[in-house]
Amino acid sequence: MSEKPSAQTFYFEDNGSIPNNPNLPVILYPEALIDKPEWCESVFNGNAWRNSWENGVFNYAHYHSNTHEVLGVTHGSILIQLGGEGGKSFDLKAGDVIVLPAGTGHKRITASDDFRIVGAYPDGMDYNTRNENDGKHASSMQEIAEVPIPRTDPVYGDNGPLLEYWK
Repeated sequence: MSEKPSAQTFYFEDNGSIPNNPNLPVILYPEALIDKPEWCESVFNGNAWRNSWENGVFNYAHYHSNTHEVLGVTHGSILIQLGGEGGKSFDLKAGDVIVLPAGTGHKRITASDDFRIVGAYPDGMDYNTRNENDGKHASSMQEIAEVPIPRTDPVYGDNGPLLEYWK
């Protein structure tokens, strides 16, 4: 792992079809695991972010209303849109990590042929998948409000920026 980078935060408002998170920002850790991007899963798991998987990102807007999610790019690059229609696009590459608070819409715009990403959840929580305009917006807002703040930062454990930004 390289030196602790400066974390960047981004807030997204409810756009009517994607609730996003009214209280917690998305946290981007550029190049957090640039030295060993393939270690994303073991780093996340070691910091109590489990129930991990490695694959890609759906090419349609979706979100998880019952848990937060960390995504770490292990290979290649992705242009990912956060916040739903009218949100913001991020060009992520191997070594970048992004933490999505419950409710944050995300979708793949494009990705390199070799793109791979690891996802994980605090304390290994099970995740649901909600789609924009699926009729579950109101119930999702209640679920989002009940998701607990994680005990640890997925990259830096007990001393990470997430613990400062998500109080």
